[in-house]
Amino acid sequence: MSEFQPFTWPVRVYWEDTDAGGVVYHASYLRFMERARTEWLRRLGVDQLAFKQATGLAFMVHRMEIDFLRPALLDDELTVAVEVKERRSASILFAQSISRADGVVLIQAQVRAACVDLARMLPARIPEDIIGRIGRG
Repeated sequence: MSEFQPFTWPVRVYWEDTDAGGVVYHASYLRFMERARTEWLRRLGVDQLAFKQATGLAFMVHRMEIDFLRPALLDDELTVAVEVKERRSASILFAQSISRADGVVLIQAQVRAACVDLARMLPARIPEDIIGRIGRG
């Protein structure tokens, strides 16, 4: 069993998330996954704005690999899952999925987020207090 606990966040599909046919537009899934990772950090007690102001650091997506398995439709209730698969000194690899309320998995993704020094736009070590929170998350 992983030391990292999965986190889930509910999302409902609105008109703004879909194309003209009421099918979720592919870029909307990126927003759903971003929101879930943000809420995961918030659950760990990390306020991203305060973190940026205090340290000059931020988490940025470095790489994404997404499998679009099935479409979501207007008004679907979705669950976005976030699970830490690997933690390095300056990045975190997440496994993310998006499922409908009936449990059907629509999206599976691997997302690597890097901790970045915003002044230099270079990778930076994740602060130890956040590393400790991730391990308990």
